Amino acid sequence: MKVATQTITAPIVTALLYLLIFGHALEDYVQIYPGVGYTTFLVPGLVMMSLLQNSFANSSSSLIQSKINGSLVFILLAPISHWQLYLAYMLAAVVRGLIVATGVFIITVWFAQPLLHSLIWILFFAFLGSAILGTMGIIAGIWADKYDQLASFQNFLIMPATFLSGVFYTIHSLPAFWQRVSEFNPFFYLVDGFRYGFFGHSDVNPWTSFCIVSIFFLLLALLAVHLLQKGYKLRF
Repeated sequence: MKVATQTITAPIVTALLYLLIFGHALEDYVQIYPGVGYTTFLVPGLVMMSLLQNSFANSSSSLIQSKINGSLVFILLAPISHWQLYLAYMLAAVVRGLIVATGVFIITVWFAQPLLHSLIWILFFAFLGSAILGTMGIIAGIWADKYDQLASFQNFLIMPATFLSGVFYTIHSLPAFWQRVSEFNPFFYLVDGFRYGFFGHSDVNPWTSFCIVSIFFLLLALLAVHLLQKGYKLRF
């Protein structure tokens, strides 16, 4: 919160710019669901995209900064378990992700009439999305030794997977080959399930999406805890 301009305001402004540019350009030409304008369709995708990117940024930047400035040793010396350490970083990422996502949603309400089909699905996928990217941020922060490596992780993995997850489109608008490729992107199931909570429409059954992202989260969490337990690139 002490650097809220960077951590909260900036991503909200970025999402607003996406909404204004894409919404204004395509509103009159694209309709994904009956009775749902393109700008309205775009809002959940932008909310989830902002949530994912900022959850990752929070945990990854926290760890890499601690490693570079040498303060990580004090965290490792604290009488807490590796599970507690994981939960601290992951839940902090969840908090930032949800704050940014809420801010983006509040701002976009002024430009598109919000719809609400199921609040439970919205909350489920919002939490899982921020928890997954917070966990990936932990893994990236542990692996990276400098900011360049962390930036590579974000630019060549997180950003492409996010932009190719259906934020700006439905996968049914893609050729058959790219539809199959999208099905291997776990971020797609997060966006699709999250959007279902607003419109009651989705490319994949929300229960299928929920199971896939839950398993993906469990695997990532086990990997992150294992790295923390072993002290991989943390204890020298």
